[in-house]
Amino acid sequence: MPATPFHSSLCVSSSSSSSSSSSSPSNSHQPNPFLSPKPTTLLFHKHPPPLLHSTLSSQTKEKILCLEVMGVDAGKALSLNPSLHSATLQSIHSVISFLQSKGIHQKDFAKIFGMCPKLLTSDVKTDLIPVFTFLSEDLKVPDQNFRRAINKCPRLLASSAKDQLKPTLFYLQRLGLKDLEALAYHDPVLLVSSVEKTLIPKLRYLGSLGFSKSAIVGMVLRCPALLTFSIENNFKPKFEYFSGEMHRKLEELEGFPQYFSFSLEKRIKPRYVETEQSGKDVSLSLMLKSTDDEFRELLREGA
Repeated sequence: MPATPFHSSLCVSSSSSSSSSSSSPSNSHQPNPFLSPKPTTLLFHKHPPPLLHSTLSSQTKEKILCLEVMGVDAGKALSLNPSLHSATLQSIHSVISFLQSKGIHQKDFAKIFGMCPKLLTSDVKTDLIPVFTFLSEDLKVPDQNFRRAINKCPRLLASSAKDQLKPTLFYLQRLGLKDLEALAYHDPVLLVSSVEKTLIPKLRYLGSLGFSKSAIVGMVLRCPALLTFSIENNFKPKFEYFSGEMHRKLEELEGFPQYFSFSLEKRIKPRYVETEQSGKDVSLSLMLKSTDDEFRELLREGA
């Protein structure tokens, strides 16, 4: 069931709101309970605004309250997006209203604006509408599933459809990733990744390990998340353990690239040690994919 519309009462001057309610007793819009008086100094968490509380304008205080009501750290948002200082309450509300019209729920705003505070000062026509057009026309996301894609990767909303999303989708499709549903709902972070700075370096690193181009493409198609893993924090330590400690063949890793998705310390090392101690021959996929009970059974019976 859709969330109750996030009306402008959350992002308008409290003085105008109170005067409206007092002059119109029959007004159907009841005062929003979120706007009960709160000490503004309590609204700042880890990122207090650069200005002293006493110097804040009334409109800035209202913006702070608006953000905090949504669950957004106002100090952090103002720090990461200085344009918020001069943004009007009406412009912020236009962004909120537009997102709601696309199926985004009020409870989603804390995550979305917390991750991408610059969205609060984005332009609906030039910034946001093209993103939803991309989701609809290029990724074939139905209107009712916009929320699912956005919640999976809020950075989609902060990316240029023309300069980032479309070119990256084209590159991924040329690489062989043609499952639009998977890109939309499982690995949309690939779409907001830089082709030159993120995707290509990871493909080159896999090539440096000895994999052929066709093997790399096959690995990525089996496990698109490979392109989201860090070279320094994931690929290098896990491959060093695979080749230096486990002494496994490259072909086994080519057939099971999901190896890189498992924790080195919590899964790979303990499972390998137990396998070695048992003296049994267990394939890489069975060793890591099995549940604890299944793994123990494998070691008892032999793979």
